[in-house]
Amino acid sequence: MKVRNSLKSAKLREKGCRVVRRRGRVYVINKKNPRFKARQG
Repeated sequence: MKVRNSLKSAKLREKGCRVVRRRGRVYVINKKNPRFKARQG
């Protein structure tokens, strides 16, 4: 999982990516391709 300050680039890498807010942090998750995981905050 990558920690980055802008998740827009992580979200646009594949169409299955979703931006999710959990416990005050913002995550990018992808069920089909779990390689694309990122966190912000």
